[in-house]
Amino acid sequence: MPAPLLPDPPAPVAAPPTHRRTVRITVALLFAAWLVDYADRLVINLVLPSIGAEFDIDRTRQGLVVSAFFLAYALCQIPGGMLADRFGGRRVTLWALLSWSVFTALTGFAWSFAVLLALRFAFGVAEGIFPPAAMKVLVERTRPEERMGANGAVMSSNALAAVITPLAVAPLVAVFGWRSAFWSTAALGLLAFVAVRLWMPAPLASADGAPPVEATPRPPLREVLRKGVLWRFSLMMFGYSTIIWGLNTWVPSYLSEEHGVSLTAAGALVAIPALGAAAATVIGGRLSDRLGGHHRKVIVPGMAVSAAALLLMANTPSLTGFVVFGTLAIFAASLAYMPIFAVPMAGLTPEYVGVGGAVIIVGGQVAGIVAPPVMGALADAFSFQIAFGFLVLGAVVAAVMACLTPQDATAFRAAADRAPRTPSPAKESA
Repeated sequence: MPAPLLPDPPAPVAAPPTHRRTVRITVALLFAAWLVDYADRLVINLVLPSIGAEFDIDRTRQGLVVSAFFLAYALCQIPGGMLADRFGGRRVTLWALLSWSVFTALTGFAWSFAVLLALRFAFGVAEGIFPPAAMKVLVERTRPEERMGANGAVMSSNALAAVITPLAVAPLVAVFGWRSAFWSTAALGLLAFVAVRLWMPAPLASADGAPPVEATPRPPLREVLRKGVLWRFSLMMFGYSTIIWGLNTWVPSYLSEEHGVSLTAAGALVAIPALGAAAATVIGGRLSDRLGGHHRKVIVPGMAVSAAALLLMANTPSLTGFVVFGTLAIFAASLAYMPIFAVPMAGLTPEYVGVGGAVIIVGGQVAGIVAPPVMGALADAFSFQIAFGFLVLGAVVAAVMACLTPQDATAFRAAADRAPRTPSPAKESA
């Protein structure tokens, strides 16, 4: 009988004395890298009205500027996982940090819509290899029983970036123009590169004293990609990210165009739901650890609340109501983020985390490709109310996929190993 592709992980053993320090430093450095990563991609949402005015482009083409990034970002997830599995998470993380900082700075020099599209695509390529590499870095330096809590702390940086970025960027753009925002975030990326280069700890040795995970051989890519269970988790991420990226892209423009809110004031208002998302990301990670997976218990009720709040947000004429319902919608949806990863990260062995995590992340990036231009087209053709109503579909997809995926690591490994295998030549000749 052939060995399973995704064997049971070894039983936990006592951590060495330096373990806690390794985890703390790893979480802090990845938190900083993700904070810059997310801030870099959020800047474009805040300056879309300025870019639209300078280059004379409508909302549909403004949405394409956002989608150009996500197209490249999605295409590079699986190659990024392959690179991380082949060369190690730390090395690929450094490549990503340096290259995306360069393209962020170059975006500030764009002189036409076409050049802006090309630079955003290149920026997406550079950032696209980062998530699977960062996930591998974390897995290499943590133990399974602490992984979701550590990852929840790291990924709360995304929501915190959504709070800090509008508050910092809006006044900067108001004084120095939209190009200055890209130059400033590029500088932060270079600082993160230096910090990771100097201070990232070495990977943990395995429980049996084997070499660090970073030295393990590459898994067969085709075997991982054929695991249908991973693609169901990817669809769940698609539903969640449709809500997140739809709101992140168009709320600043809506506040400016429909309510006459200044860029600085819009930045402050956008920070309110982002605070809720930051709290929900941490809560979702802790619930995942406590429940041992069982993401359906968190995602289904969370998405039900989010869908109802999105409909109320889309149809309220009040600015206060829009912010309140929007905050509730993004809080409830953000509870799902860590539970989406909980079961796969517990079920995948470290040498498969790079590519396996990339498969799940791809779903979120496809949502980033689809949601911004679709919502822009709906806003151009009908209204922002219709555009925001479209996001309810994301909540439905996420809730349905939560019910159609394994609820713990054991069930996940069983589902993965049931996938059909390519017959060996010996069997074919028989």
